[in-house]
Amino acid sequence: MAGADSAEASGTGAGMTGYYQRLEQAALAPLWESLAALAPREPAPRARPHHWAYGEARRHLLEAGRRITAEEAERRVVVLANPGLPGALQATDTLYAGLQLILPGEVAPAHRHSQSALRFVMEGQGAYTAVDGERAWMSPGDFIVTPAMTWHEHGGGQEPVIWLDGLDVPLVGFLRAGFRDELGAAALAPIDSKGSRAFAWPYERTREALHALAASHDVDPWRGHVLRYLRPDGGWAMPTLGPTLTLLPNGFRSRPYRSIDGAVATLVEGRVRAVVGGEAFELGPRDLIVLPGWTDVELEAVEESVLFAFSDRPVYEALGLWREERGA
Repeated sequence: MAGADSAEASGTGAGMTGYYQRLEQAALAPLWESLAALAPREPAPRARPHHWAYGEARRHLLEAGRRITAEEAERRVVVLANPGLPGALQATDTLYAGLQLILPGEVAPAHRHSQSALRFVMEGQGAYTAVDGERAWMSPGDFIVTPAMTWHEHGGGQEPVIWLDGLDVPLVGFLRAGFRDELGAAALAPIDSKGSRAFAWPYERTREALHALAASHDVDPWRGHVLRYLRPDGGWAMPTLGPTLTLLPNGFRSRPYRSIDGAVATLVEGRVRAVVGGEAFELGPRDLIVLPGWTDVELEAVEESVLFAFSDRPVYEALGLWREERGA
């Protein structure tokens, strides 16, 4: 009897099985069985590093343009579905990304939702995004935001236009905070809309700012020359999505770097070799890549290169959870 008592006291023995069953029946659970998983030594993202060649993704998107109208699809998008997250429409553990196409004369109807969204134009021009009734005309490299619960629609121009969508869908879904309203195709907003304020950053201006930064500052050995898109008050362009534009000088090789936030990036100009979590990738213009959180990243610029990326760094900063590590 003393041995059995000792086994139960140490958390072993057949008696513990019955104890765990009684806990479960009482809607209780033993923390000691799961503590290591709930408070791990370091993050272990499920998302995997992955590279999408733009030419292949574009081919599939243009086929969608032949098979389904913007009205039928509401938003004609092929999603960047991370292989490490089977069944989930996610690029990283916390971010959604996709490529959207609008053809000449089309209108993607106006709606609004709790999810914040950003657009980075990949190719084509003459289309527009309207935010709360105000239009921003789209050209390659332009960056546009549609803040949460602002009415927005897209309209086609004289040629097909493709852009990268980034949204905080996984985060909003986790919080069970999703709402959506439909307005239909309309370039006007309800009379009580608040207006969009600054919501578009033309590439010509941001490229100039990037070169001005490179001319006046030494290059960061881990990151290159990095600018972030800001609101007029100095905060991130969006409260949940942190967009950046990076210049990598010709021949630049970064030191190993990792941070808690996962990111999606596209190569705007140039050619880059990337090693992410030990996997090697070759990036050409407009190719896309996932950089999972807390995963080592090393970049080499085969020629002068510009990268656009977005992550959920503003969320980690706001919660006091953001962390980075700079390797030797």
